[in-house]
Amino acid sequence: MFSGVSIVDFDFEELLKKYDYNFQKGDLVKGIVCGFDSQGVLVDIGAKTTAVIPTYEAVDKGENVEEKYQKGQEGEFLIIREEGEDGKFILSKKKVDFAYAWKDLEKAKESDETILGTVINSVKGGVIVEVAGIRGFIPSSQLRLKETEIEQGAKIELKILTLDAQQNNFILSNKKVYEDTAEETRKNIFSQIEQGQVVKGEVVRITDFGAFVDIGGVDGLLPLSQLSWKWIDHPTDILHVGDIIDVEVILVDHDKQRVSLSLKNLEPDPWIEAEKNIKEGDKIQGTVTRIKYFGAFIEVYPGVEALLPHNEVVEYQNENKSILQVGDKIDTYIIKFNPADRRIALSINELGSVEIENPESTEI
Repeated sequence: MFSGVSIVDFDFEELLKKYDYNFQKGDLVKGIVCGFDSQGVLVDIGAKTTAVIPTYEAVDKGENVEEKYQKGQEGEFLIIREEGEDGKFILSKKKVDFAYAWKDLEKAKESDETILGTVINSVKGGVIVEVAGIRGFIPSSQLRLKETEIEQGAKIELKILTLDAQQNNFILSNKKVYEDTAEETRKNIFSQIEQGQVVKGEVVRITDFGAFVDIGGVDGLLPLSQLSWKWIDHPTDILHVGDIIDVEVILVDHDKQRVSLSLKNLEPDPWIEAEKNIKEGDKIQGTVTRIKYFGAFIEVYPGVEALLPHNEVVEYQNENKSILQVGDKIDTYIIKFNPADRRIALSINELGSVEIENPESTEI
């Protein structure tokens, strides 16, 4: 026997020491799931009585608590109400998961990580998505596809633009994922590509001044002048979107990240062959390819144009009482041939004049 203290008193004091705690609302506590009742999940957090996670704080709508939680399962919980008249603390698991989800999203934003989101629905001006239980918004300007082309429930890759848990502000971008990927691809390509390389590409866009060819993540420009040795009025004369072609890299601008391409460089230079087969004084039948105010261009050899001056065109038309047109066949004489400068002067007379007013090179 202990002096002045019964064994019963001693046991009760030791029991109180065991539950010497100071839990408050807002505390994050560890606990063990020990059962279920009509209110929700029962959790032992080391208090005098088991704490309760109400069903609405334990699972999302449609979920079953006994499927999501198992007896003996350990976890962290947030105290959302201190001991009431029943002596029980009220806990939340969803708020803890929500807080950790925000932390994970903050890390993802800091590291510019690509995350996966589930499309909830389309709204005016964008799309609502859910990421780790948190709903965010993708503005239309940050979507790679139109809202109407994205199905509800679809998984899409995203990057975080803004994130503020206090203001519940969560803005994402789908387009940035592809822009960043494309930028990385461009850097890799520009580190490997060199002038003179022959590469395979796909025609992705055609304009009046040329075509853009995707050569593996970079769109290179194939100018109109580099399409063919022959005169081409428009790129669609020989190319179509979707065509797969071989092209030569003729210029790489690393600073501006631009690539210029050539299709005609992969064909034999017709001027080299023309030099072997044409000489001054030769009479040659050619085809009119272009008519300018200063004269007419005549194809005198496949891929080689020569100039018939305006005064010679007028003389020809007066003699033949007809207007010279593109596509007409005409007999001319080679008056001057300068293969180095890629220029040929023509005349309809064997001893024609070589005085040429030509502001435009005959080189294609």
